[in-house]
Amino acid sequence: MSELTRITAPEGVAPAAQYSHVVLGTGRFVAVSGQLALDADGRVVGEGDAAAQARQVFENLRRCLASAGATFDDVVKLTYFVTDMAHMGAIRAARAAHLSDDRLPAASAVQVGALVRPEFLMETEAFAVVAP
Repeated sequence: MSELTRITAPEGVAPAAQYSHVVLGTGRFVAVSGQLALDADGRVVGEGDAAAQARQVFENLRRCLASAGATFDDVVKLTYFVTDMAHMGAIRAARAAHLSDDRLPAASAVQVGALVRPEFLMETEAFAVVAP
């Protein structure tokens, strides 16, 4: 695991509630493409169900990180693309199953008009730093 420093309240910036404003570390950079709610066979999981989709997205992120020798503890940035900001509660719940509140990465959430297929409610990408 890399040594990461998380700064939730840089001087002059309002404290972060659900993320860290800044995460820094030294090591090998890992970029994980946006993950969708697809199972290992490419089938959609949880059509119309934000909670089921969020759980699948985070499981896919976990597997992608593991393939690079990383874990959620190494994640420095998550970017959420959602078709409705109302899905953020489901995303936070799925995230909580993988990340503790004291190890939150930097994060951005963007509402989009559509994703690659209409049955997808969200897509999440990750950046990690793994110890050399």
